[in-house]
Amino acid sequence: MEQVDCVVIGAGVVGLAVARALAQAGREVLILEAEAAIGTGTSSRNSEVVHAGIYYPQGSLKARLCVAGRDALYAFCDSHGVPYRRCGKLIVATNEAQLAGLEALQAHALANGVDDLRRLDGDELKALEPQLSAVAGLLSPSTGIVDSHGLMLALQGDAEAAGALLALRAPVEAVDVMDAGLRVEVAGEAPMTLLATTVINCAGHAAPVIAGRTRGLAAEWVPARYFAKGSYFSLSVAAPFRHLVYPLPEPGGLGVHLTLDLGGQARFGPDVQWVDQLDYQIDAQRADSFYAAIRRYWPALPDGVLQPAYTGIRPKISRPGEPAADFRIDGPAEHGIAGLVNLFGIESPGLTAALAIADEVRQRLAQGAHTV
Repeated sequence: MEQVDCVVIGAGVVGLAVARALAQAGREVLILEAEAAIGTGTSSRNSEVVHAGIYYPQGSLKARLCVAGRDALYAFCDSHGVPYRRCGKLIVATNEAQLAGLEALQAHALANGVDDLRRLDGDELKALEPQLSAVAGLLSPSTGIVDSHGLMLALQGDAEAAGALLALRAPVEAVDVMDAGLRVEVAGEAPMTLLATTVINCAGHAAPVIAGRTRGLAAEWVPARYFAKGSYFSLSVAAPFRHLVYPLPEPGGLGVHLTLDLGGQARFGPDVQWVDQLDYQIDAQRADSFYAAIRRYWPALPDGVLQPAYTGIRPKISRPGEPAADFRIDGPAEHGIAGLVNLFGIESPGLTAALAIADEVRQRLAQGAHTV
């Protein structure tokens, strides 16, 4: 049985950020990825938005790590040449009845540490985006978009430069808690058994499955998993917008919003379906329900211009109808197992927060070394 210091399970954006942080701290790191390439799951099926931290519950991990991660992400992109753009986001009220909600959202964002939102009236919005129809809005200048694959390649490069190794097609079958450490059973093309001092489970959708196969971890520390599928449609014509545009949040989500990619193409979504399995097929007919939602803030949207773009599935740990769960980072101080950290429910804003999540994991491992 081969011995290794740290095993990171999953080579999405969070797993790569965690591996980088540990390797740069002088740890020996092996990244195990079940697929044939990095970032093929949630990390490559998202809107690539760098979130400001506006919406999340005050005091939550999502709020704290999004704000810290946003600043760290922009600095990382600057230092590593990762393409991004601070295009800004407009959150709009389309009628007078929504004005109180807009004011409440600004106050909530300020409590989360987002202090750069600017209130705009209808004329100011029109000056920024002539096609927009709204009575008022908030401008979030720190919201942006990023090349998610470029980001992951840069994180991988840093991790490997610090000595980390990446094994692809290396699915983890089980983890055993032993007196000598954590035994990791790896299947795939080159099956192996590892004895690790530290295991960080960053497997996204598979994280609860791997936790459930961790012999020695009590069942109370294994959450159920749920799949929330979002479909996105792109414009077949040139986008007349320079900013991201979001309606005022509604119960259950952020509504059908407009995002842009770095090439300037507009995409709209999501409409959320709760599904029983990972299925990334997109139903073109779902676009029919998008038109009315989009025309609340863009009345001039032409007929027949929406085309299927992609789907993404969020790794949820809360049921349909429940409030969205916070990030869960379960370390030794929580479950009592030295060297083990499980990350659950790392959905949006996981991309934005990735570097801050990595720092949080590193800190919890350091605390666990003294408390367990």
